[in-house]
Amino acid sequence: MNAVIFGWLAGSTAVFMAANSALKLYAQNGGLWMLTLALALFCVGNACMVQVMRANGLGIALSLSLVFQLIAITLVALVVFGERPTAMQLAGMALGVVAVGLIAIGGRG
Repeated sequence: MNAVIFGWLAGSTAVFMAANSALKLYAQNGGLWMLTLALALFCVGNACMVQVMRANGLGIALSLSLVFQLIAITLVALVVFGERPTAMQLAGMALGVVAVGLIAIGGRG
């Protein structure tokens, strides 16, 4: 993955983090405008992902995106919303990182 595609992936992750945060705020406080913002951000994030899919294929792109989002949104949940994942959830995240690493390495062989 070159730097430009990695940039698209990082950008989409940032947009998805904002979208998920807006959706959490909507779930807590309501407000149609917050739901509308979340949905608009999800659309932008998916549009960014198209570039990653073109370069790496659907499977690799979505696997990378999901693990990036998993880690990033967990950090947001910890820092902003005060949520604490259980040990089992942290182990699942670690397995996800290992799985995507194996997928990425497998593509080079």
